[in-house]
Amino acid sequence: MKAVRLHAHGGPDVLRYENAPVPEPGPGEVLVRVHAAAVNPPDRLLRDGLTSVPGADVTVTLPAIPGTDVSGVVEALGPDVNRFAVGDEVFGLLRFPSFAGSAYAEYVAAPAAPLARKPAGIDHVHAAGVPMAGLTAWQFLIEVGHDHPSPFQDAPHRPVRLDAGTTVLVNGAAGGVGHFAVQLAKWRGARVVAGASGGHESFLRDLGADRFLDYTEERAEDVVRDVDLVLDAVGGPDSRRFLRTLKRGGSLFPVLPGVFDEAEVAGLGVTVSSAQVRSNGAQLAELGSLLDAGTVRVAIDSTYALEDARAAHERFARGHLRGKIVLTAA
Repeated sequence: MKAVRLHAHGGPDVLRYENAPVPEPGPGEVLVRVHAAAVNPPDRLLRDGLTSVPGADVTVTLPAIPGTDVSGVVEALGPDVNRFAVGDEVFGLLRFPSFAGSAYAEYVAAPAAPLARKPAGIDHVHAAGVPMAGLTAWQFLIEVGHDHPSPFQDAPHRPVRLDAGTTVLVNGAAGGVGHFAVQLAKWRGARVVAGASGGHESFLRDLGADRFLDYTEERAEDVVRDVDLVLDAVGGPDSRRFLRTLKRGGSLFPVLPGVFDEAEVAGLGVTVSSAQVRSNGAQLAELGSLLDAGTVRVAIDSTYALEDARAAHERFARGHLRGKIVLTAA
């Protein structure tokens, strides 16, 4: 088969499109003929040199095939698989948290448990854009689905109740996680304030955002007060600024953990919590039902052929994405 492999760490130029052995599905696995695979932050981290996800017990060695998000067709069944049949269309987040997904290839041996049947109403490109970003939004906002705390905090993450009386601010709302978060919060009835650059306003309002904030014109902490929840899809060191937008009793959920002053958090009477997304076939099936119903949509920023993975990573590095970047296999 053809695959994209890393023989060394570095920039996008280290991604090689080359021949590789077709994997054999082991017990509990299926062989998937890949139609599409999404580009995600862990793919860049692996390319850059991080070979193990904090909190995971798998270390990837080179040569390695990146990729965790896949959509394709079941080609063969390994032992002890009865959930799927040859010919089923499936999608999933493979082996996360780890970098061992190996989705940038024409075939991948995938554990059956994290897979779900692809929604009939969307194609493989859109289905591949769902798993990591969609499950991250789901596990932060709706249901964690596991008891593993983030490696950056002691307590397991707990979502908050979302309903018509809840106001949610989503920062980085146009990106992969952010655009799913906007839609899931609206599905639960919340009022949503969406923060992104100005060119994304009509896109986010079409997804249901009640208010739009152009971060190039105004900062949320200067103009927003008394929200119940901030889902910061950007996260990191700058996330602390959103504390002042919360009402007492509110919560800040940074997707990438930041550094917070515990005394400041306690004094404001708010909660800061993060989660580490994990593969979950049952949750993905629930998301699939929402996708089939048109309740949730997948935005595709751009598509690239598998052999153009380098260009896809260069696009990823430029940022300001609207939805997901997806690689397509012939």
